Amino acid sequence: MFKILDKKEIAPNTFLMEIEAPRIAKACLPGQFVIVKADEKSERIPLSICDYDRKKGTVTIAVEALGKSTQKIAAYDAEQGFDNFAGPLGQPSNLVHMDLEELKNKNIMLIGVGQGAASIYSQIKWLNEHEINADVIFGCKSKEYILLQEEMKAISSSLYISTEDGSYGYKGLATDLLRELVEKEGKRFDQVIAVGPVAMLKSISEVTKEYGIKTIVSLKAIMIDGMGICGGCRVTVDGETKLTCLDGPEFDGHLVDFEELIRRQGIYKTEEGHVCRVGLHEHS
Repeated sequence: MFKILDKKEIAPNTFLMEIEAPRIAKACLPGQFVIVKADEKSERIPLSICDYDRKKGTVTIAVEALGKSTQKIAAYDAEQGFDNFAGPLGQPSNLVHMDLEELKNKNIMLIGVGQGAASIYSQIKWLNEHEINADVIFGCKSKEYILLQEEMKAISSSLYISTEDGSYGYKGLATDLLRELVEKEGKRFDQVIAVGPVAMLKSISEVTKEYGIKTIVSLKAIMIDGMGICGGCRVTVDGETKLTCLDGPEFDGHLVDFEELIRRQGIYKTEEGHVCRVGLHEHS
C-alpha cells in the first residue's frame, strides 16, 4: 500500500496529495509521471508528478475529480493508501539534459493551463534550484481555479495569470496573454514549455510557430499500461509514430499531429460520460 501522508483541496474538485513512495522519489525527475491504481479493481490512471522530496521519500500529485476513476482516487483521505503507485514513467523534461550554463542564458517561458499548472511546478522548481530564471503563464477558467499561485510566484522570475472570465489577472486565454507579452511588451523567449489540454497545446504551438519560438509540449494521451505494450497513447510526431508513455510525454509542439491526437482522444468521451452518469446515479 502506498500511504497518503497529506491531502488538501487546492481548487474546486482538485486535490493535492503527498504519497509515501521512497523508491519513486529517489528516481524521478521533472516531467515524468506515475500511474495510480486506487484499489485492486480500479483502472490505472496516469498522473503527472507535481513535486517530490527525496529526503522524505514522498511524491506529490494533483488530482482533478472528473471521471469515475479520478473521483475514486480523490475520495481517498490521508492515512489511506493506494493499491498501486507505479513510476517514475516517461522521459524527464528535456531541460534536465541541457547544459546548465546554456540554460542560464536563455529566456524560458513555462505555460500551464488548468491542471497543467501542477504539472509544470516540478520543472519550475528544478530550474530555480539550479539558479535558472524562468517566466510562467498560468491559465484557467476563473480565480477559484488558480493552482499553486504563491508556490510558483516564489520560484519564478515573473508569474502571469490569465482567467477566461477576467476574475483575476489578464482576461483571456493563455495564448492571448502570450501574444500580449510578445507583441505589446516586447518579451522575447527562446523556448516555451507547455502543459495542458490537447486543444490548448495545439493553439499554443500555432502561436509560437508564428514567432519562431522552440516549443515543447507535454501530452496527456490516453494510456492503459504506461509501459508501451498497449499502444493506446500513440501519437504522430514529424510523420513517425511515437508512444507518449515511453518516448514522451514531451514532444516538439511544432511537429505533433494534433488533429489526429484530438480525434483519438474524442473516441473515449462518450463511454466515459456514460460510466460517470451511471456511477453518480448509483451513489446518489
